[in-house]
Amino acid sequence: MYRLLQCNPRFGLLGLTLLTAATSLAPYGVSQSTASPAVDAAAVVRRAVANHLAAEAAHHPQRFVLHKKDDRRDYSQVIIETRQGDVALAISANGTPLSAGMHQAQIDRLENLDAHPDLQEHRLRREAEDNARADKLLRMLPDAFLYRYDTTIPCNVTTPPTVSIPGLSETAMASDPATVAPHDCYHLTFKPNPGWNPPDTESKILRGMAGDVLIDRSAERLTRLNARLVTDVDFGWGIIGHLDKGGTVFLEQTLVAPDDWELTRMKLNLTGKALMVKPLSYHISEEMAHYAPVPADLDYHQAIQMLKTNPLLQSR
Repeated sequence: MYRLLQCNPRFGLLGLTLLTAATSLAPYGVSQSTASPAVDAAAVVRRAVANHLAAEAAHHPQRFVLHKKDDRRDYSQVIIETRQGDVALAISANGTPLSAGMHQAQIDRLENLDAHPDLQEHRLRREAEDNARADKLLRMLPDAFLYRYDTTIPCNVTTPPTVSIPGLSETAMASDPATVAPHDCYHLTFKPNPGWNPPDTESKILRGMAGDVLIDRSAERLTRLNARLVTDVDFGWGIIGHLDKGGTVFLEQTLVAPDDWELTRMKLNLTGKALMVKPLSYHISEEMAHYAPVPADLDYHQAIQMLKTNPLLQSR
């Protein structure tokens, strides 16, 4: 899957870290005085961690459409997951279809990737490294935050964002919605644990996060997360720098099919410095929709052909 914010469009290591934190560990540390009598915090943690890891291990590859907007670009692309890494094809820019020249440039890029497996292998190795970082941070989360159960509320977990595709109707693009009964969600808050000491630079970002989450009660999966930086924090995602207090992160997951939870919204508003000198500014909005499964044994060469011939409907 796409992991690094700067290297690919899906979501960054920061987003993955927060997503994993909320999905797997948000109820951790809830005391009997603040938790609902029906909530066994320790049991919820154990089940949620198991659910998260099992879902990752059993994840079925998907085709989906990403709309991304930042300070420089506004574009949409189709992404296909494969066991050899993801491949993507841009299909619109600034709300309009790509020009013939821009589309041909995309095709040329895919053909070059098809002819040079080493490029895809490099991308796959990078994804594996990012996943290893995320797993390492996952193991730290029970100690890094203090959590509090607030209440249980009705929640909508099955409505994905509307991602428009120029030249194609929403009816043609729509995936089959998940058919489920109304859901209830735990509302929880979290804040840094002052007694926790991060063991390395990458994990220092956990010391500056606070916010709240909604967790689906029956599935014990994240529905929504709002986090903010309550202090300046150092970070290390291949570079050394810091993020400024006041930055915000929003994440949302949707039940796109029975037992299939996918990231569907992410918003980052972060500023800071890289190498303590170069300014960093992330103002990013991403929406993911139109998820549809592709064959589990699909390789990246086949995914490229799908993108070249009929990127939106070939996998259906």
